[in-house]
Amino acid sequence: MKGRDLGELAVRNLREAILRNSLTTLGVAVGVASLVAMLSLGVGLQTLASSRLTKSGLFDAVFVTSRRDFRAPGGDGPPRKSSAPPEKFKPLDESARQQFADLPNVVDVYPQIRFLTDVRYQSNSYSTNVLGVPESSRSASAFDSITGKYFSSPTAEEAILQADFAKELSPQTANLVGQEITLRYAERRAVSSDEIAKEKDIDKQLDEMMSGGISIVSREKKLRIAGIIESDPSAGIGGFGGGRVFLPLRVAEQLHPAQANDVQDFVRGGGSGKPTYAALTIRVKNPKNVLQVEDAIKKLGFNAFSLLDAARSLRLVFTVFDLFLGLFGSLALTVASLGIINTLVMAILERRREIGVLKALGATDGDVRSLFFAEAGAMGLFGGIFGVALGWLIGQALTWGTTIYLRRQELPGVKISYVPWWLAASAIAFAVAVSLIAGLYPAGRAARLNPVEALRYE
Repeated sequence: MKGRDLGELAVRNLREAILRNSLTTLGVAVGVASLVAMLSLGVGLQTLASSRLTKSGLFDAVFVTSRRDFRAPGGDGPPRKSSAPPEKFKPLDESARQQFADLPNVVDVYPQIRFLTDVRYQSNSYSTNVLGVPESSRSASAFDSITGKYFSSPTAEEAILQADFAKELSPQTANLVGQEITLRYAERRAVSSDEIAKEKDIDKQLDEMMSGGISIVSREKKLRIAGIIESDPSAGIGGFGGGRVFLPLRVAEQLHPAQANDVQDFVRGGGSGKPTYAALTIRVKNPKNVLQVEDAIKKLGFNAFSLLDAARSLRLVFTVFDLFLGLFGSLALTVASLGIINTLVMAILERRREIGVLKALGATDGDVRSLFFAEAGAMGLFGGIFGVALGWLIGQALTWGTTIYLRRQELPGVKISYVPWWLAASAIAFAVAVSLIAGLYPAGRAARLNPVEALRYE
């Protein structure tokens, strides 16, 4: 029997018992819809997490610290002990920064500039933390819902305030945009040997010599408020968060603020007077280059870590999550397969005489078996297509409901369901495969019918 004749005959047979076959196909569609809806949630949540992390720049970043001051990611706890002699510890200074910039596949190297300050606004003073952010953070998700604008240029004397701190300045935070604030901070200033020699006070002269030729002086800087953001763009990145006032990184560097590592150098004594960094962040061209750059930095004598390990763990969690969702979703499709078996078995009883006529006209057992396989496959195909469409609609409804709830909580909406093409194609193929498997018994039973007995059947 030709394939075209087989298809036409299968479609005709499905039309004869259209109500029963439609209900069976609907059962398959419901099973596929539950499978697609559940898996689309897993895929959507994984896509959401990956996009947020990728947009934050975590996957293409390597964080570097000096081995002398290295702490575990998070910044808490005592420094890790090392067996290396103290004299072999390399300072994380400008020369080290230049070494990192010369490494292959490195796009940018910038320091963590973070310091305490007093912010003066309308004759009131507020103590807080200031953080310098690089130009690449413009695309960070924290700035998506900014009130106002991002920095007009990398050297603009502007500031962006965190929303909670902005509320301390004024209950109407939107009115702060365009206003002026004054930062009062401690500047780290290098003292030359000539200045030390000219110092008449012997005690001050000894202090400057012991401090490695540095001094701390009070400075003030006026800045214009460019915008207000809800979250810290660097929160949770190896303990680098905690900023409430954000400046362009170049502006923060030009201020030469005294930081925690300056105090450590002073306490240890023997400082060189050259500024050192508490930590450096290295951006690479592609996340695939992270491990290569990380290994190169470790060979230079510094500690380096990235979030790739955390990303692998996250991917493993989502894989297991998708597996369980798929198993639960497949249960409905398994129940639907029982409906296919029931429908085809009933078709055999109703069409025994037709099967006898086909065999009397020369149809082989294989032709009869193929006919029932074609009917089962057609129900699986149509059920799979309708099921994918229904599953997509369910996912959209879940996304819509979630968005409404989040907006009522004054949070931005998110897309929690996503149906990629491979999921739709796999669901349809799976539905057809399950339907064909369900058709094995009815097709075999129909093929084994004796044509003489089938023709006698009334």
